[in-house]
Amino acid sequence: MSLLTVSGLDVHYGDFQAIYGLDLSLEEGETLAVIGANGAGKSTLLKAIAGLVPPTNGEIAFDGTSIAALPPYKRVPLGIALTPEGRKIFPSLTIEENLLVGAHTKRPGPWNLTTVYDAFPLVADRRDRLGTNLSGGEQQAAAIGRALMSNPRLLLLDEVSLGLAPVVVEQIYAALPAITSQGTTVLVVEQDVNQSMKVADRVQCLLEGRTVLEGAPADLSRDQIASAYFGI
Repeated sequence: MSLLTVSGLDVHYGDFQAIYGLDLSLEEGETLAVIGANGAGKSTLLKAIAGLVPPTNGEIAFDGTSIAALPPYKRVPLGIALTPEGRKIFPSLTIEENLLVGAHTKRPGPWNLTTVYDAFPLVADRRDRLGTNLSGGEQQAAAIGRALMSNPRLLLLDEVSLGLAPVVVEQIYAALPAITSQGTTVLVVEQDVNQSMKVADRVQCLLEGRTVLEGAPADLSRDQIASAYFGI
């Protein structure tokens, strides 16, 4: 049984339809990268899984149980955590205080302040720095660490590389093996195709709210991905 199953998902914002009949499955311990250009529906997909936008039609099941009608605050204790686009760090709190916010569910698991700092040296020495004084990379590391503090079974990462220098992106993604080695399943949304191909077990490309290509990175050519990504 898949950890996450999305079936026939439609999502609207008013009269605008962002996702059309989307199917997706994710096995326990797997890393799936959902790629696509801006406006492809990637972030909307994550918001629907996290409960931030309601589906118009379709089903979302987590560990075999429907969660489509559950509000976000009931999904987090089940083991679903979202690192949102834009990071949403609390500016008046320190890095450590931001991390502790993520631990409010008190779910058992391997992630605590020590293990998060080990995974993200980028913020370990800056734990007392206020959110308002963080660089983009520090904010991203703190946002992922905050999600991990809830000890999720499924970690949703939205646009990890957005607005970050390539060297910082490499540092952030260097923590992914430590995350997956703890058994965490990862669904990462990215515009950076090269980075996605490095970290994912499978890739699913969206175009205008529909799946147009999917498969293992080793089985997909650059031409196939470019054609799907740009709708050529």
